[in-house]
Amino acid sequence: MVKLGMEAGESLATMREIMNNADCLISQDEVELALDRMAEAITRDLGDKLPVFYCVMNGGLITTGHLLTRLGFPLEVDYLHATRYRNELRGGELFWRVSPEIPMAGRHVVIVDDILDEGATLAAILAYCKEAKAASITTAVLVDKQHDRKAVPGLKANYCGLEVVDRYVFGFGMDYKGYWRNAPGIFAPEGL
Repeated sequence: MVKLGMEAGESLATMREIMNNADCLISQDEVELALDRMAEAITRDLGDKLPVFYCVMNGGLITTGHLLTRLGFPLEVDYLHATRYRNELRGGELFWRVSPEIPMAGRHVVIVDDILDEGATLAAILAYCKEAKAASITTAVLVDKQHDRKAVPGLKANYCGLEVVDRYVFGFGMDYKGYWRNAPGIFAPEGL
């Protein structure tokens, strides 16, 4: 029996098997320490700026939630939804689902996402922020995947918690075919 919302051929047993056989690349404790370090740096740099944080949905949801609770200064929160993956294992064309509601003009903008992989989505979001005339734009990602396929050569996040090897990863916001964003740490499926 296939549950509503699952792709054809996906099942609860399949998803459990993926997790049971996955390699844990980064533990929950390591993720927590990385978020602490990111929060310290962001507080130092932006704690007196009244910034607005934009969560990149859906992947950035968990990172944003955990990061914001570590920030002890006034800020606003909004979200945007731009994706290239749409529950697939490889990125495709950029698809905008939701634009932010809080205007960026004249604001100190922080874009928060789960991973910087090739960076095409992040590059498009940065262009959007520049066009919206943000006073400053910074980026915060939990994970930077180490490879030489960045959409923009040398693309880096201003605040990055962790680096991972060039494997497909899931957990802490990143998904495997739409599932396992809730995994407590960063994992790679066996063989991928």
